[in-house]
Amino acid sequence: MSDPTCTPAEAWARLLEGNARFVSDAASSADTSRARRAELSLGQRPFALIFGCSDSRVPAELVFDQGLGDLFVVRTAGHTLDAAVLGSVEFGVGVLGIPLVVVLGHEACGAVAATATALERGSVPGGYVRDVVERITPSLLAARRDGASTIDAYEAEHVRSTAALLADRSAVVAAAVAGGRCAVIGVTYPLVDGRAHLVDAVGDVGAEPAPGATQDAGRDAAQDAAQAAAPA
Repeated sequence: MSDPTCTPAEAWARLLEGNARFVSDAASSADTSRARRAELSLGQRPFALIFGCSDSRVPAELVFDQGLGDLFVVRTAGHTLDAAVLGSVEFGVGVLGIPLVVVLGHEACGAVAATATALERGSVPGGYVRDVVERITPSLLAARRDGASTIDAYEAEHVRSTAALLADRSAVVAAAVAGGRCAVIGVTYPLVDGRAHLVDAVGDVGAEPAPGATQDAGRDAAQDAAQAAAPA
């Protein structure tokens, strides 16, 4: 079974190895046998939590070439955060002891594009799609403030913002990051190339994010949140 006691850096390295296999069309054959299913019926020990977009083109298990029981996956349109998502992430980190949380965004995200359109036209869609757009809007406003003008640039900022927000909103995640037991990273995924790119890291994963990321600021936010949550 997977080992959640590995370090955040080891978990990220394992994901990168799987992604490299995926990119080179050399994906391993995942064990979906009855024996493997029986083993997992006794309990799960995933080594990474993926919080990604619901887009059908970005299935985390395939993108990172992992099998049954390896990943704890949470998905919403545009990887938007709400109370249920935070609870799911806290279950993964606090109960299962997962050492790495990955916010997985992707190229040509429809939810981000819908938000950009809403901002340009000054109107929002109806129904609960409006809730998705409203949750993504702060990321796009921040990206525009910094001069971004493309959907992919908006998405990169939304990934960074979501990773920082996870560490800021969840005292469980913040404490795990501050204690070195977990890291939260932001990753973008190009649809054709398929190679995952690190754009932000809250905590230490043994690699530097792409230029413009906010690793130190994110780490400080996590530490501040952990201190605020600590008993007096």
